Amino acid sequence: MLKTQELTLNLGPHHPSTHGVFRCVLNLEGEYIQKAVNHLGYLHRGIEKLAESRTYTQFIPYNGRLDYVAGMLNEWTYVHAVEKLMGITEEIPERAQYIRVILGELQRLASHAIYIASMALDVAGATAWFYGFRDRDEILDLLEMVSGQRLMPNYMRIGGVAADLPEGFIEKCQALIDEFPNRIAEQEGILIGNEIFQARVKNVGPISKEMALDYGLTGPNLRASGVDTDLRRDEPYGIYDRFDFKVPVGEKGDTFDRVLVRIEEMKESVKIVKKALRDIPEGPVMAKVPKVIKPPVGEVYSRIENAKGHLGFHIVSDGSTKPYRLRIYSPCFVNIGIFPEMAKGIHLMDAVVALASLDIVLGEIDR
Repeated sequence: MLKTQELTLNLGPHHPSTHGVFRCVLNLEGEYIQKAVNHLGYLHRGIEKLAESRTYTQFIPYNGRLDYVAGMLNEWTYVHAVEKLMGITEEIPERAQYIRVILGELQRLASHAIYIASMALDVAGATAWFYGFRDRDEILDLLEMVSGQRLMPNYMRIGGVAADLPEGFIEKCQALIDEFPNRIAEQEGILIGNEIFQARVKNVGPISKEMALDYGLTGPNLRASGVDTDLRRDEPYGIYDRFDFKVPVGEKGDTFDRVLVRIEEMKESVKIVKKALRDIPEGPVMAKVPKVIKPPVGEVYSRIENAKGHLGFHIVSDGSTKPYRLRIYSPCFVNIGIFPEMAKGIHLMDAVVALASLDIVLGEIDR
């Protein structure tokens, strides 16, 4: 029998396949992982403590630095929490609510496009990577039209949005959304239907329904394991109760299912944006809120369905202009916790694919 010596290997913190400055210490027997230990904290910026020294409005742009491929959704989560704390969720103008849905779903499409692209690249599929970034770039053009920024928009406001949609936005958005099903079909043809890609991702890193719930997974990773849940449907916020959409659910909970769930979610996001563009009313985009935000003494926890799972804010108010305490429930931080379990016993290169399938962003994990 060929004997091998146990090897300790650092995966990261500076490696393209770790999707940021994530480090995992692997104990290998040959090329198979016997044990994996996560090491976080290489990108820690103290955003939660910074919030306590900024006014409620000043903290809005910091949220784009969390999951930096889903800035609009981060901001929406935060301002929704403050509005809930102030008791003004019912006062947000209709037009602002529709704008939030349109931009939120566009941001979800952009985030999932990045996910599909990076999954392709982690299995050496460069062509699909370019296609994914092309699609995301056109969505960022739309976000730039409304906010002036592509990555960190600073557009959501407590009480609505910073400004109305600019001239030409609806027409340009409609054109892209009409074309987007063809873009998704291209990815399905290039990547999902590719037998090499299927061989690399099928039956890799399976997560059972019970294990997913035990580890507290949320979002697409939880749905891929067969749990039918989505906050937009189950705990509707904003005006999501006006939209009819399917919640894609996987069967095996393997890497292939996690990819397929996100592909199907993109199709549903296209439907939501189409309906929102059709139904958006005229009117104001900001509620009548004080220029200086001072929520009453109390606390609130509010969450929405971010692109990567449940993003939540717990805010404690002492009645001043700044949060007394602010803590963020990060889906990426929770989801990465299951990686050592997924990596146990699998090949090193399969572990890279399994990690990619969790769709982590280190800005949100370390905060």
